[in-house]
Amino acid sequence: MGDQAPVGPLSYTVIETSWQTQLGDVLKLRVPQQRFLVMRISVTNGGGSELSIPLLQLESYTGQTYQESQDGEGLANWLGLLRTLRPAETLQGQILFDVPLTSYRLRVPDGAGAGAEKYAWISIPLRMDVDTQPLAPASGGFSQ
Repeated sequence: MGDQAPVGPLSYTVIETSWQTQLGDVLKLRVPQQRFLVMRISVTNGGGSELSIPLLQLESYTGQTYQESQDGEGLANWLGLLRTLRPAETLQGQILFDVPLTSYRLRVPDGAGAGAEKYAWISIPLRMDVDTQPLAPASGGFSQ
């Protein structure tokens, strides 16, 4: 994380990650099935032609894969669904996953298109500064 991951003409950088238990505000609250993993990324096209960036995937260390969310509601600066980069252009924004709380690696494609793509992986370690809910005291912990 933090370093460029070049793959073909594209270079990806995961700038920061955060775990969230909800998105949005009180009037339009969005709650995950597991936990929201929000990533701020940057993608640069160093090639000579326009390239499309598909939705990305996370892989757990047990081999389970998770597709990036197609719904960015409640997420500031969401990259969106349609991501096209012209030569020498850089795109920066946030992507979202609804996944269990653990370490992952982000699979990033070279933009060559389905069937011909090559991939690189970016390690996403579990950070313990997650957005957590306060815990209730254990039963029997207090007496009156």
